[in-house]
Amino acid sequence: MSVNMQEPSTKKRHDWVRRAELIDGVEGIEAWFHGNAYSVHRHDTYAIGRTLAGVQRFNYRRSQQNSLPGNTIVLHPDEAHDGQAGGDGGFQYRMIYVQPSLIQDVLGGQALPFLEGGVTTDRRLAAATASLLQPVSDALDSLEQSEALSELAHVLAAAAGLPARRPKGDFVAARRAREYMHADFERAITLEQLETATGRDRWSLSHDERSVENDQWI
Repeated sequence: MSVNMQEPSTKKRHDWVRRAELIDGVEGIEAWFHGNAYSVHRHDTYAIGRTLAGVQRFNYRRSQQNSLPGNTIVLHPDEAHDGQAGGDGGFQYRMIYVQPSLIQDVLGGQALPFLEGGVTTDRRLAAATASLLQPVSDALDSLEQSEALSELAHVLAAAAGLPARRPKGDFVAARRAREYMHADFERAITLEQLETATGRDRWSLSHDERSVENDQWI
């Protein structure tokens, strides 16, 4: 993550930031700020988050945005923005930073989804980000994260109005993945091992698994 965030020199003592470990190109934070949180900066990643308390105010693409508790924030890579409290009580939020290459891998090289405004109440995005925006202490394993990112990428594309291009599910590959995991359930299975065992990439495997669970093929 490429960030040039300059925190105020006189931080209030109740301000804090907690960071999650980097896993497969994804980083997460949870924070509470009063007043000006950070000056104008850019990320080379998607910044996707949720406001938990207070009013999260930021300037983004020549307009001021106010995110309320429960709102989802989607900031496109390389878009300048700042951050501050929209009231005296401060604000709390969680954010993940996702490499755009991961989104494009899921979407098969499709154009990166772009959501105008940076703040949305779209229920599909709220649901798709729920597991990824858990407390930073509740880290997902690699397989869970891969499945969540795959769903998020497709929902982002739908919310941005891009043509639907979900791959067809492969029941045989999904069954082979389950058999592989059940055969040695006491050992941690990596995504790379599943890819080798099934001949499917991690994003296709995520779709295979959901298709079997939902008993439907897209």
